[in-house]
Amino acid sequence: MRLDRYDLKILEILSHDGRITKSRLAEAISLSVSPCWERVKRLEKAGIIEGYSARINPDAIVKRTPVWVQIELKQHNAESFARFERMVRETDAVAECVAVGGGVDYLVKIAADSIDAYQRLIDAWLVSDLGIERYFTYIVTKTVKREGPPVFSETDASNF
Repeated sequence: MRLDRYDLKILEILSHDGRITKSRLAEAISLSVSPCWERVKRLEKAGIIEGYSARINPDAIVKRTPVWVQIELKQHNAESFARFERMVRETDAVAECVAVGGGVDYLVKIAADSIDAYQRLIDAWLVSDLGIERYFTYIVTKTVKREGPPVFSETDASNF
C-alpha cells in the first residue's frame, strides 16, 4: 500500500489524538470529511492503524519500581528462547521484553511492587528451568522520556 502526505498526516494526527472528530481531522488535512474518512478506513483495513487507546500513567494508579534487566541464557537454541519467552509472557510484572543482539539475549523491563519483590522474582527465575546464565539489574532512578506517538514525515512516504 502506498501512503501519501495525506495518509501520513492522518497517522500523525491520530497518533496524538485518537479521539479527534471526523470533521476536525478532515479540516486539519485539508480534505472534505468523506474522502478523509475513507482514507482512515483504508488505513485501518490495511492494518496500519491497529486500534485506538488511551495512554495511561501507571504511576497515577499504583507506584511501581521500574527495573531493567539484561539476561543472557546458557543455551542459544529455539527451545531455550521459546521457554524463556513463554515465561516472560506469563509474568504479570514484566512490562516489556525485547530480544537483542550484541552480547546479551534479552532486555526485560519489570514493574515491581518493590526491590524485594523484584529480587524474589529473579530468584524464582534462577531456580526454575529457564536456563539463565547471568543477569544484570538496573534500577531506574528517573524516567527521562516515555514512548510517545510515532513521528512521520513526507519523506517517510517513499519507504511505505
